[in-house]
Amino acid sequence: MSKPETKPRRGSGRITLSDVAKAAGVSPITASRALRGERAVAPELVQRVKDAAQQLGYVPDPAARALASQRSVQVPVLVPLLSNALFVDVLDAVHRVLFPQGYQALIGVTHYDPQEEEQLLRTYLAHRPAGLLVTGFDRTEAARQMIAASGVPCVHLMEMTSAAGVYCVGFSQQDAGHSMTAHLLARGRRKVAFVAAQLDPRTMQRAEGYRRCLREAGLYDPRLELLSPEPSSIRLGAELLEEVLRTRPGVDAVFFCNDDLAQGGLLAAQRLGLAVPGQVAIAGFNDLAGSDQMLPPLTTVRTPRSAIGEASARMLLGLMRGDVPEHNSVDLGFELTVRGST
Repeated sequence: MSKPETKPRRGSGRITLSDVAKAAGVSPITASRALRGERAVAPELVQRVKDAAQQLGYVPDPAARALASQRSVQVPVLVPLLSNALFVDVLDAVHRVLFPQGYQALIGVTHYDPQEEEQLLRTYLAHRPAGLLVTGFDRTEAARQMIAASGVPCVHLMEMTSAAGVYCVGFSQQDAGHSMTAHLLARGRRKVAFVAAQLDPRTMQRAEGYRRCLREAGLYDPRLELLSPEPSSIRLGAELLEEVLRTRPGVDAVFFCNDDLAQGGLLAAQRLGLAVPGQVAIAGFNDLAGSDQMLPPLTTVRTPRSAIGEASARMLLGLMRGDVPEHNSVDLGFELTVRGST
């Protein structure tokens, strides 16, 4: 086959499917079917069309394809932050499942703001996406109504619910908070502080697990909680540990709601000459990168964020195909990871 002409014939400069078809010596509909991988097209024609497309640098127009098939390929994924490695892991897993199936994940960042999430949903749903992945259940009533009225299949990430007709993949944040607190009690700690930042719904669910465990043991003291609305960071963790030691004398364990806070707490303890875990035990949550390299290594709760991204994307694929999953709520659990800091 002679090398196809590479100069586009349209004023827009965009190589079109018609250009590919002409170069391959087939009709546009045959070229389209060949590129979609339909079995009705002879293998030699498929190869000819693919060669022409590659030589011309043809890139399919997703909008035109969706219009022709009356099927969107876009899946908005709404997460609170991209600066948190937890959600980066989730997004990576979602992409790895959806992309080979022909779907495009569109990332929306809500910054933990229900109003901002509502605006994102209004924008994305106007384009009638194929499906939707959202984080948790904390959103405005208007956002809930938009999702319900859209008819777009939706799966919720990171949290659990028993509500009928609501699809979700996650784990019990409250049970995870309870488990870490129980571990600290089992190590002989009796004045366990809970230190949190950001104060998003999942953080507060962990706090409720902490409270439930201490109430069961008859040891709950609300004065041992230190809750900051500031964004979670290593710097803030160091500052909050110092505040705990200054304002809550006798604390023998600190349960940080996130690993970056706990890492900052461990660094502050080193600067202050505070023995960990001898004088105070320190624990975190999420098992973020570097936690196992701290001195001492950080005890934490390992959360299955990649597995959550993969399972939620697979559940959504089924819903987009019209399949009803056997279970609307999938609990992937968590792992208490005990290291030297406790």
